[in-house]
Amino acid sequence: MQQQPGKDIRRQLINAFNEWLKVPAESLAIITEVVTMLHTASLLIDDVEDCSILRRGVPVAHNIYGTAQTINSANYVYFLALQEVQKLNNPAAIDIYVQELLNLHRGQGMDLFWRDTLTCPSEEEYLEMVGNKTGGLFRLAIKLMQAESATGKDCVSLVNVLGLIFQICDDYLNLSNTTYTKNKGLCEDLTEGKFSFPIIHSIRSDPSNHQLINILKQKTKDEEVKLYAVKYMESTGSFTHTQNVVRDLRDRALTLIAEIEANDNSKEPEGHHNTVTMRAILDKITESTLKDARRTDN
Repeated sequence: MQQQPGKDIRRQLINAFNEWLKVPAESLAIITEVVTMLHTASLLIDDVEDCSILRRGVPVAHNIYGTAQTINSANYVYFLALQEVQKLNNPAAIDIYVQELLNLHRGQGMDLFWRDTLTCPSEEEYLEMVGNKTGGLFRLAIKLMQAESATGKDCVSLVNVLGLIFQICDDYLNLSNTTYTKNKGLCEDLTEGKFSFPIIHSIRSDPSNHQLINILKQKTKDEEVKLYAVKYMESTGSFTHTQNVVRDLRDRALTLIAEIEANDNSKEPEGHHNTVTMRAILDKITESTLKDARRTDN
């Protein structure tokens, strides 16, 4: 998987947050490596649990090396990452690592529970799950950085919102983006039977219509059926709703960025530069979702 690099948005976020937090270079290198290791290991496990076929346009690891070896390797990396955290010589860092790994697994557990019991969560329940599962790794990075920073800045609220934005945009693009089709297959979330954000809205918009939840139940690989499901989601306004939620979350993130900038006592020129960098990353995360002109449903 290391040979097939992804979007690397986490590394970009770490560098952007560090313009505020000013973590010592040695500590920052350790934290960046830890996040990369955990991200890679979690993707290996995700692909097994989701029975995925492709990851970044190539066959998933467990279809090359076997399921048992893949699971063992991923678990091994979790502990290698913990060993790296110990190098910080900061007791708070160990506590942060344990807490966020617990959050990550709780979130993944809820995601799997809904899928395997065909239980459609509410949007609020889904956002809570995302805050644990996707947000956990984002939060781990920033909390470790704050533990190693002398600035006293608290960026957790911002990183929580960024985690939600990242996952909801990922959900949207999985069902609509041609790049995702090439890298992971057409509408892979439907084949996995996953209750993603647009799917949850569509199912709950008309509880009397059972078409979409039954398509999820089938975990179909039939492209015509999947395209029919997307058409149905368009008819319920679920893609437009998702765009609106992303837009609201983006605005909340921009407000939090402005608050951090306003509370920055350093008054150093790079402080303004960092807000520009952070806004650019935010635009990069949301751009494909918010500028998808094909979505004209209401």
